[in-house]
Formats: sequence, structure tokens, C-alpha cells
Amino acid sequence: MDDVLRALKYRAWHRGTREADMMIGGFFDAHHAGWGPHERALFAALLTETDVDIMAWAIGTQPVPERYQGAMMDALQKLDFIRIAK
Repeated sequence: MDDVLRALKYRAWHRGTREADMMIGGFFDAHHAGWGPHERALFAALLTETDVDIMAWAIGTQPVPERYQGAMMDALQKLDFIRIAK
């Protein structure tokens, strides 16, 4: 993993709440391997948003801003990447 991805991973997994860490960090872990420069930049931009907004967009309680609409948000909204320990 290169330095850019390491930084994105850290930012994705250190959001401030366990729920946001699981959603955003889990998404990173599940999808980052296939990202090119555009997807990395889009994810970096997404990480500048508040956790409340990102989570609301992911679960569909707020409309997704046009700048984040597309394949990455579609994948985030599936929420099939969250692993809950039992």
C-alpha cells in the first residue's frame, strides 16, 4: 500500500465514532484496491465531509450532493461491506 492509500486508510478508520469508523473504514478496506487516481481523489474529498453527512447519504436519509453521485456512492450505499463482530 502506497503512502496516499495509507493516509486515506488512517483518515477513514479514525473518524471519531465507532459507527463512522465501521462504515467509512470498512468501505475503504472493501474497495480501495481497485481505485485509480480519480477514485482516490473523490474519496479524499468525501473524507473532508462530516461523518453525519456521509452516513446520511449512505443510508439514504439525505440526498447525495451531485459531486458525490456515481459509482463510489452507489457502492457506499450498499452497506454490504460492514463486518460486525459477534
